[in-house]
Amino acid sequence: MSTNIVVAIDGYSSCGKSTLAKALAKKLHFIYVDSGAMYRAVTLYLLRNNIDITDEKAVEAVLPDIHLNFHSRDYQTHILLNDEEVSDEIRLMPVSNNVSPVSAIKAVRTEMVKQQQRMGKSKNIVMDGRDIGTAVFPNAPLKLFMTADPKVRAERRFKELQPTNPDITLEEVFENIAHRDYSDTTRKESPLVRAEDAIILDNTNLTPEEQLQFALDRVEPLLKAKRQ
Repeated sequence: MSTNIVVAIDGYSSCGKSTLAKALAKKLHFIYVDSGAMYRAVTLYLLRNNIDITDEKAVEAVLPDIHLNFHSRDYQTHILLNDEEVSDEIRLMPVSNNVSPVSAIKAVRTEMVKQQQRMGKSKNIVMDGRDIGTAVFPNAPLKLFMTADPKVRAERRFKELQPTNPDITLEEVFENIAHRDYSDTTRKESPLVRAEDAIILDNTNLTPEEQLQFALDRVEPLLKAKRQ
């Protein structure tokens, strides 16, 4: 039986899952795996190569040509798409507007889940996404489900995007988040749902430091048990 600790963080778009996961991994010296970045990188590949994302057979056909890798630098996780650094490009609106339907494709999810499970077999990891605690690591010893008020989420995302997207509006971001919430929770393949044993973390009124402490308090018993 594996003694590795997997912390699974799921939740809605723009809830700060990645912020928490990165901070937690850094504090614990765990590996951070950004599952959302993997789906975004697949989406970027499809858009660049003019693959019709509504044609599931066409998408499945090119999956063998998509090679994803992570590398860490200064505790920051960077994603490589076919050996090209794409960490910034996958966060732009064209990818944000198309990642949900791509994520809903069964063949895409099957391939990504295989890669994610492989990572969790050999290391202590923190992974965030939308189905980590339900589909990828249903036996993870700690599952967190993050949520926040949609308006707060839109404001946070707007502030994050504005430096690189000066023409973007708050309304546009809010609509994107609402659309993604609907798509993520209603899709056929691995919809966003809270695992029964997941602890809810509503960070509407929490600072990043407070949410980190919330998570650390729940990881500590696992670390203590592992040391014994």
